[in-house]
Amino acid sequence: MSPKQQRGEATVEQVLEAALRVYAASGDQGLTVSAVTKASGVSLGSLYHHFGSLDGLVASLALRWLSRLLSEVVGALERTRTARSGIRAVVRAYLGFVRDHPDAARLVHSVPADRYGMAHAKEIRDSQEARLSPVAGWIRTRIDSGELAPLPVPLIESFILGPVVAVARRWLTIGDVDLEEAERALPDRIWRSVSP
Repeated sequence: MSPKQQRGEATVEQVLEAALRVYAASGDQGLTVSAVTKASGVSLGSLYHHFGSLDGLVASLALRWLSRLLSEVVGALERTRTARSGIRAVVRAYLGFVRDHPDAARLVHSVPADRYGMAHAKEIRDSQEARLSPVAGWIRTRIDSGELAPLPVPLIESFILGPVVAVARRWLTIGDVDLEEAERALPDRIWRSVSP
């Protein structure tokens, strides 16, 4: 990698880290180009060069953390031996990520990230394929072995992740959910919805 490319990567990293700090401190309303350039020390031109716009910056930041979240979930899933233990691992990994990285999780589950996700769902799915294909493969294998209900893979995926995402959003926004209690209760409830 050339020195210019290294500087470019360092600038991107600097802006992304600053943007998350600004978002953590000020939320959606405070995440402005001016606030990010001030927090990062990067020029306005450089920010636009690397991200195109504030929306591009927010999308890059959300996708970076979504990728980390998926990596943790897939890693936990791949270390399991049964469908039931896999569901427990997914719940624990997802909620553990949310607890350990609340600012990033809040951004990943935010309205701007949702809007971007809805508008670019296929692109995002394609860009995360390396992380998502092991999940689909795990589900298919468990359906074929009779460990999971014979339903379409996307439906099983939704049954597993839907409640976890809902609990995460509630904890991040309202805060009236106990994540440890959710980690204990959700796996068995989810298991009942996907078991054969």
